[in-house]
Amino acid sequence: MKKMSKKKKIILSILGSFITLIIFIIFLLYGPINYFRELLITTAMSTMNHQYLATFFYDDETINEVLKKHKVIESGEISNPDLIEIKKYDDLDEYDDEIERQILEKDNDNDLYKLIKIKEKTYSGYLVVIYDPTRIKVVTSSKLNEDGELPTTIATNNNALITINGAGFKDLNWDSNGAIPLGAVIQNGKLTFDGGSPDVGGGIFGFTSEGKLILGKMNYTKALELGIKEGLEYGPFLIMDGKKSKIEGNGGSGLAPRTAIGQRQDGIVLFLVIEGRQLNSFGASIKDLVEIMYKYKAFNAVNLDGGSSSTLIIENKLINNPTAKSSDGQRKIPTAIIVK
Repeated sequence: MKKMSKKKKIILSILGSFITLIIFIIFLLYGPINYFRELLITTAMSTMNHQYLATFFYDDETINEVLKKHKVIESGEISNPDLIEIKKYDDLDEYDDEIERQILEKDNDNDLYKLIKIKEKTYSGYLVVIYDPTRIKVVTSSKLNEDGELPTTIATNNNALITINGAGFKDLNWDSNGAIPLGAVIQNGKLTFDGGSPDVGGGIFGFTSEGKLILGKMNYTKALELGIKEGLEYGPFLIMDGKKSKIEGNGGSGLAPRTAIGQRQDGIVLFLVIEGRQLNSFGASIKDLVEIMYKYKAFNAVNLDGGSSSTLIIENKLINNPTAKSSDGQRKIPTAIIVK
């Protein structure tokens, strides 16, 4: 009996590995364990260019059933600004815990902000601590309603120290130029744009002249009555008056680049940007955002536009790695939140 040649053994070994891989993939896609299937569907359906990863393998009924299972159940209330007590901290010798040390121990006596790197098993990102909430402003593309602008352009135009992308925008056929915001835009105490109801959860959120963040299921008239000076409309809300929103499944939209904003009870504001769609950072879920914000003691927090819009700029430097198709990954957007 002839011995099998070395070449044939290698071919059979590769073939066996390939067949095993195919069986494993089929098991993940159609097997009894729902986690991977639901993660794939919720992640793919939230993207501009990769929905085919779900629609190729599953019919519309299956996709819709999965999407219904993953959502955020928010409070229908309006947050209470009286519960926010803005404090100014002098240099401290002791901290209550490690999180307080990270937040309150300033870098080189920088009284304006601090950058904290976030690193978990499946994602990484950045948390910007802002010590003076009265410096926060809502800004827009200079060509609003006609054309969006890259976040770096918006940052430069507004002489911003720190910039994150704002709320969502109308994106028919996934090829929008980022010109038209979803929902209300409030600047300097006035409604400057009404983009209708965004239907993405949440509601109006914004800062008063005192620097207090208010979240609420309300129209812009009510928001202005409450003293919101700089605000947008988006969501979902993540935390309200210290209570987490209820998350079913992963909260919807799977793993993706994320942007969120929150405020602690002492008035300190948190800008959160999570990297995504990269080998070293797959992205975060809405549930992850809630847990990060809660860990850093956000008392109120809201999800902003994510995906290819997620951007962080500090002192005119692009800090994260956005995932749009442009040369540096940025995508045109209509609104941003800045620190002057």
